[in-house]
Formats: sequence, structure tokens, C-alpha cells
Amino acid sequence: MKRLRPPVVMIHGAFCGGWAFHHWRDAFVAKGYDVTTPTLRHHDCGAYPPKSLGTTSVLDYAADLEAELKDLDEAPVLVGHSMGGLLAQMLAARMPVRALVLLAPSAPWGVLPSTPFEVMSAQALFLAGEFWSKPLVPSHWIAAANALDLLPDDERNEVFSRFVPESGHATFEIMHWFWDLKRATQIDARAVTAPMLCLVGARDRVNPPQTVRRVAQRYKGRVVYEELKGHSHWLIGDPGWEKVAARSLKWLGEVLAESEAQV
Repeated sequence: MKRLRPPVVMIHGAFCGGWAFHHWRDAFVAKGYDVTTPTLRHHDCGAYPPKSLGTTSVLDYAADLEAELKDLDEAPVLVGHSMGGLLAQMLAARMPVRALVLLAPSAPWGVLPSTPFEVMSAQALFLAGEFWSKPLVPSHWIAAANALDLLPDDERNEVFSRFVPESGHATFEIMHWFWDLKRATQIDARAVTAPMLCLVGARDRVNPPQTVRRVAQRYKGRVVYEELKGHSHWLIGDPGWEKVAARSLKWLGEVLAESEAQV
């Protein structure tokens, strides 16, 4: 029998680790959920990851997470931020999940960018040379301007101090999907049957509302899409994150109660 409080797995985004969800984990635990915040492959190695991080694929991340989810006693709720939101979609297409909360999710294969900033960001990666085969070092000014821009200076610096290098190959698969012959981030939207809440900050430049709306439209009647005024990309820690988490918890409670009533 399905429990009203299924396990919740929170999947972090690029350059981060499971620590990024510490606010949200505490909020969900306070409501009775059993929460895990896994750290993706090589994201626990600090500033000096192995060279293999550079060639790690989003498919590797997804495979690692899938193996962890299969050890759970029942289908989980997935909460994913940014790249973690893309991974949550990939997993939901592979296996049963109870619900999805997508926070500023990265777009899957086939969803075109909607802003000049997205296009320029993708092109700027070539300044790093063959970025698709090496670890990418996080940039303080890029994070400060585009992801952590609403945080006070001291908090921004503290959060950034925990950032770690990211896979150049995974970044290529997400930001240059049109050149990815393997179509690593391709998702059959019809295979994703779980209800989902898709949230994006109105001031998000990394995954802007226009693009995230296109992601949500792929799932038609199964998704609730909301644009959050006064928020940027760091929905898991922006000032006012408590209201975003509370909105997610309210929606999740309603969805799970409805599902329970139908059993």
C-alpha cells in the first residue's frame, strides 16, 4: 500500500552537491518526509576531482541515481534543481515515481533556448577550449551574476565556497544537445506519467521562464507551471525560499492525498 509520506529524493544541480538542499531537506523532514540528498558522481571530491569527471555523462549521473532509487521500498517523490530537474525528468521516464517537483529545470533534448543570454552562454564555453572532455571550474563572477545574484554578499560567498568542478561532457550534452549524436538528454514525455510541479524564478537567466515553460508544455495536463516573481535561479536558497518550499509541500500534499483517495 502506498504511504501518504513516500520517500523524497532531492537532486542537486551543476557545480553543487547534496548540501545545496539543506534548507529544503529540513523543511520536508519537518513535515514528516524521509529525505535523501545524494551527491552526484565526483561531486564530493572538492576542488580537485579526477580527470574522469570531464568525460562523465548525464547518463552516468542518471544511472547512478537509478541504482539508488531501486533500493527504496517504494516509488519516491523527486525534487530536482536545475540540472537535477533534468535528471529527475530522465528518471521519471525510466521508472515509477510518485510526483516530481522541478525547480528551474534544465531543458531536455529538443527544447530550444528562448533568450540571447542562453545562446551566448553556450557559445562562451568554447573559450575554455575542448571543454566537453575536461572538468569545468566554477566561476565566482558567473555564479554571482546569474545564479546566486539575490543572496547577500556574505551568504553568496559562503555558498560559492562549496561549489565544485562540473563535467564538461555533461555540460555539452545539456547546452549543446543539437550536436550530441547520442541524444543523452532525450526524454519520451509520454513515459513520464507522474504529476509534476514546475517552478521558475521570473528573474532566472540560466533557465529562464520562457524556456522552462516550453519544458512544462511537453507534459501537457500532467504539470502545474508557476513563475515566481522576485526569484532568480537559486530557488533552493534565494531570499524567500521558505515560501517556495511551502508551496511545493502544499502541492505535494494535495497530489498525494488525491492519489491515496483513488486507491
